[in-house]
Amino acid sequence: MAESLGARIKALPFEVRQYLLITGNYWAFTLTDGALRMLVVLHFHQLGYSPLEVAMLFLFYEAFGVVTNLVGGWLGARLGLNRTMNAGLALQILALAMLMVPSAALTVPWVMAAQALSGIAKDLNKMSAKSAVKVLVPKDSASAQSSLYRWVAILTGSKNALKGAGFFLGGVLLTLIGFRGAMVIMAVMLVVVLGLSLWRLRADLGRQKRKPKFTEVFSKSRAINVLSAARLCLFASRDVWFVVALPVFLYDQHGWSHWTVGGLLAIWVIGYGGVQTQAPRLTGLTKSGPRAVTAFWALALAGLPALLALLPLAEVGWLVAGLLAFGVLFAINSSWHSYLIVHYARADGVSMDVGFYYMANAMGRLLGTLLSGWVYQVYGLAACLWISSLLVAASALMALALPREATGR
Repeated sequence: MAESLGARIKALPFEVRQYLLITGNYWAFTLTDGALRMLVVLHFHQLGYSPLEVAMLFLFYEAFGVVTNLVGGWLGARLGLNRTMNAGLALQILALAMLMVPSAALTVPWVMAAQALSGIAKDLNKMSAKSAVKVLVPKDSASAQSSLYRWVAILTGSKNALKGAGFFLGGVLLTLIGFRGAMVIMAVMLVVVLGLSLWRLRADLGRQKRKPKFTEVFSKSRAINVLSAARLCLFASRDVWFVVALPVFLYDQHGWSHWTVGGLLAIWVIGYGGVQTQAPRLTGLTKSGPRAVTAFWALALAGLPALLALLPLAEVGWLVAGLLAFGVLFAINSSWHSYLIVHYARADGVSMDVGFYYMANAMGRLLGTLLSGWVYQVYGLAACLWISSLLVAASALMALALPREATGR
């Protein structure tokens, strides 16, 4: 059976085999990324950290993503996407190795440094995977654009579903073999994946023929700049209530256990990823153009957090239902944005355009994380929801500056 599967894979077109390798690479990384987040949350809570203090351990993880996406896109164009993807895997292995030290040595600065490396690794890996799809999909036809949308949606959606599975994996590993043992198991798995990637991934994937200057990472495309600003607001709108405020609210106000909170977030992320894979069926490549589609789905999302803020948050059923509805609409918005950036990006230098865009994505996550902790602590969850609604509305307004036609730059 293994030989039959191997033969089938060899019979696939070269681009499809490369796509499968990149997707598998991305999946393995994402599984460890989700598991590591849950391991850090649960382990440091056991050491006596408050939920808010635990959340702040991830501050460098988000902050370094801003720089990584900017520099990583440039490096991908100069060195090739295979090298930036493999560098991401190597850095994640190093971050896991840093956390293998005895518990007494796991000081806050040490863990924040390890999380910084993990954040750099994650964004190098993600930027490389998203950019590689643009290189591998056939060009210049309506069917090619439809294929591009499907490939991006599958890659993005499956990644988020696996990140949710990683939350469960982290909890299981912590229970069965402990924090240190979990680090060892995940590092060994990634070493195997890195070896396969070094062996089979095309050496010149996405590398520009000329060496681009670093100043070229700042996009000159109006469409990419507008979409990046809209993406910043979109992801800040999620994290302003999802990252710190919601878990702390459920733990403090409703008495949920850490397993219950983690389970809900894991289910949310898995469902969110599943919806992302189906986004092409829900939105399609309509004749109304990217401007109308982007603004429509953002406006559909904007009213939901405001509605939740008006409902009695003491009724946890309303909150969970609202969270699930938010996840569906947010997943559609996110998947559509992910398609548009790969579509708008230059074929020669795709990694720089995608890197610039995901730099804005990382800035949105960082802004949302900081606001989530501060606004919740001072004003409560309802205020976080109102800010979320305003940020999505801002994203919808920015979408009105996108080109009318799908080919516009």
